[in-house]
Amino acid sequence: MLIGELSRRTGVNPRLLRYYEAQGLLSADRAPNGYREYADDSELTVRKIRILLDAGLSTEVIRRVLPCTREIRDNETVFDWCQSLRELLDHELAAMDRQLDSLQRTRDTLACYLGQRQT
Repeated sequence: MLIGELSRRTGVNPRLLRYYEAQGLLSADRAPNGYREYADDSELTVRKIRILLDAGLSTEVIRRVLPCTREIRDNETVFDWCQSLRELLDHELAAMDRQLDSLQRTRDTLACYLGQRQT
């Protein structure tokens, strides 16, 4: 299928589809006229990418996780679990927890400043 059809089926802008390709998340063959031709399973791949992006994963992490995905069930990606995948996602979760802690400290500091203001 051409990029316009994949875009219509997934609701993802063609520019983003080209970006996913550049990031190594999606592949396309080239027709003799130079147009991208995507395989039928590309639609599922794009849906998996979107779900993983919504989970807060970077495209770098998704590139490593994507080969371990099987299907989408109840709008969630189903994985073929292995030790390296679990370690990678544990690492990502810990990084997110650190970011949340940092944001909470920043928020508390700002709230403290606001509590000091004079009326």
